[in-house]
Amino acid sequence: MNKICGLDIGTSKIVAIVGAVGEAGELRVEGIGESESIGIRKGVVINVDKTVDSIERALKDAELMSGVQIERVYTSIAGGHIKGINQRGVVACGTGREISEKDVERVIEQAKAISIPADREVIHIIPREFVVDGQDGIRDPVGMTGIRLEAEVHIVTGAVTSAQNIIRSVNKAGLHVEDIVLEPLASALAVLTEDEKEMGCVLVDIGGGTTDIAIFIDGNLWHTDVVLVGGENITKDITVGLHAPIASAEKVKIKSGAALLDLVEPDEMVEVPTVGSRSAEMVPRRNLVSIINARLDELFVILGNEIKKTGLGPLISGGVVLTGGVSSTPGIDRLAEQVLQMPARIGKPSGLKGIADMVDSPRYSTAVGLLHYAKETGHLGSGVKLLDGAMFRDVTRRMRDWFREFIRS
Repeated sequence: MNKICGLDIGTSKIVAIVGAVGEAGELRVEGIGESESIGIRKGVVINVDKTVDSIERALKDAELMSGVQIERVYTSIAGGHIKGINQRGVVACGTGREISEKDVERVIEQAKAISIPADREVIHIIPREFVVDGQDGIRDPVGMTGIRLEAEVHIVTGAVTSAQNIIRSVNKAGLHVEDIVLEPLASALAVLTEDEKEMGCVLVDIGGGTTDIAIFIDGNLWHTDVVLVGGENITKDITVGLHAPIASAEKVKIKSGAALLDLVEPDEMVEVPTVGSRSAEMVPRRNLVSIINARLDELFVILGNEIKKTGLGPLISGGVVLTGGVSSTPGIDRLAEQVLQMPARIGKPSGLKGIADMVDSPRYSTAVGLLHYAKETGHLGSGVKLLDGAMFRDVTRRMRDWFREFIRS
């Protein structure tokens, strides 16, 4: 079996999952390691050495469980620096000849011919659809006869330094990077169904520092966005509202939190540690849930406004799929339905073999999605030691090529 490793470098946690692709094409989970993320803020590396230490701790546990030494990884990228834009390209194909792969490459290159600041780099170029002589809705124009070829593409850009710092942190941990993938796209591979993408759906990946959005229409990615609100904001709200230390607030949130007040009995109490040497206090659980509810309600209002800005709302009949660690909060899907006025479900990794039960949680969607990406691309060769400009462009090209195949399937 080919061994692969997905490394999710998040704001609150770093997860390494070792997988294997069997002869029948099945994806097996063989090991997992997880560590607290120290050195990352809002998806961006702010301290390379601390990030390296966190990566190494996660890798050590994954290696011990799987019994293999990890040398190469597929890793994710996220953060407020990520921006998505839609562009159109047009090229002439001659007098009614057959459209070739080179024509497709030319029209995509033409579509991405936009002015990008020197401190930014194209991460993904994902075709939404092709148009041949006015006929739209075409996913793969190769082999068709036409004179004019147009392409609607979604371009994702990111800060060059942010990507470089992720790669360098992984390199300093003794690993090669095979590819780097936008976090919500990786999560989409793990949790979305083909029907949802065809019907139109919104993937909402709520992590520790950010909430990532990916909108799929007619099977294709149409929009990406990042909201700088995540689980850390909820924890800080609890710290202020209940006068608890950060670490204690996080534990109380996970153990006793909920998104809706009607999930809590009026007389329920929770123990909340206090600052310093004072003894813990018993507070109504409804106080805790009120704080969580307020922040999540605000987040969904923001998401609703973002969806409205895109104008894609009427095309989203598949609803919302919530994933990421915060989506494990009881009642969060019901709250999302109330605020967004569309169906919502919790997305967890599925279709896995091996120790699949150990990753049966929304918190592991991105890491599992990276395994799916590795399996589909088949890039199991040599890794990347250091990300310079040329290497970053090569990684981008490989991701672009794969996502072109992804939307055609």
